[in-house]
Amino acid sequence: MEWAVLSQLTDEQRRALLATMVRRRYASGDTLFFEGDAGDTFHLLAKGRVAVRIATPMGDTATLAVLGPGDSFGEQALVSEQARRTASVVALTPVETLLLNRSEFNDLRSRVPGVSKVLVELLAEQVRRLSTLVLDAHYVPAESRVARRLADLVPAFGGDPTQHHAVEMTLTQEDLASMSGTTRPTTNRALQQLADANIISLSRGKVRVLDPVALRKKAFGLR
Repeated sequence: MEWAVLSQLTDEQRRALLATMVRRRYASGDTLFFEGDAGDTFHLLAKGRVAVRIATPMGDTATLAVLGPGDSFGEQALVSEQARRTASVVALTPVETLLLNRSEFNDLRSRVPGVSKVLVELLAEQVRRLSTLVLDAHYVPAESRVARRLADLVPAFGGDPTQHHAVEMTLTQEDLASMSGTTRPTTNRALQQLADANIISLSRGKVRVLDPVALRKKAFGLR
């Protein structure tokens, strides 16, 4: 398994970091941690999928992201001793993660200073992700945001965005609407447009992306 956040490490640094981590398994439906909990562990997702969710001021639950193998979460735990979880993480399927405790990471940094590059990559990725979401929210029509979030989810569900192979996503329209920053009716309309274009097909609780390449072109206005 390859994790993008470890890409700047040497083979030796990567081995040292992974040797410090502990494997954890969770059943589908388990909450790995709750919003507001003290945060002292960082996770590399090795198997399965998780949803990142927050409570809204209205008392509802909004889904911020769905993550799959190769993704990571809980990075604030490595940055601050006073870190609190800013969202809950829930297993959508059986999940396996590699867990890194902040104290063990700090000890490793003292012995292998180069592993600090993980923090730089984590924070850089966070800035890139937030910048994209802010730009989308201000300048991209809602229907296009739905298509973009759907395209972004292809790797999390085991698909390859560069290939024309279909990928099936277990995903509710409510979750996709939350991730797109729009309403469920708008999300439904956007999905129907993609279905009419034979880019996706819809069934209850599922979206099948028939052509990830065509989806990305449509979502980002590519040729």
